[in-house]
Amino acid sequence: MSQLFKIDKRAEPVDKKYTGKIQIPQYEPKTIRPQLYELCDRGKYIELLRDILTSNVSEPEKEFLRYAAARHLVFNYSKIADYYAHTSPEMQRLMEKSALVIIDFDDAIANGYVRLSENIKRIMDVSGEKTK
Repeated sequence: MSQLFKIDKRAEPVDKKYTGKIQIPQYEPKTIRPQLYELCDRGKYIELLRDILTSNVSEPEKEFLRYAAARHLVFNYSKIADYYAHTSPEMQRLMEKSALVIIDFDDAIANGYVRLSENIKRIMDVSGEKTK
């Protein structure tokens, strides 16, 4: 076995500048509800849609490119949170379901958005940084 893959069994000091503690900031909604157009920057998306529309590619290719263009939408989550605080319960539910806001950890689990954090927790447990 080469030296590159040898594992030294002696424990080295663990660098403690990183922590497994997660502190969730508390959100304080602003008193003014933002306008819908403020929640998302659509500049690049619209530019791409214009290029797709005027292209000579097939309709199925245009459809695919339109879906791909959506990756260029830039969401302003601070304004989204403010909007959420001042909208109807139905809109709030739909925003939660889309993970535009995550209000309740149990809802996040139910909607499938906690898998990543569970994987990270498992990795941290394996690496020796025990989480609670």
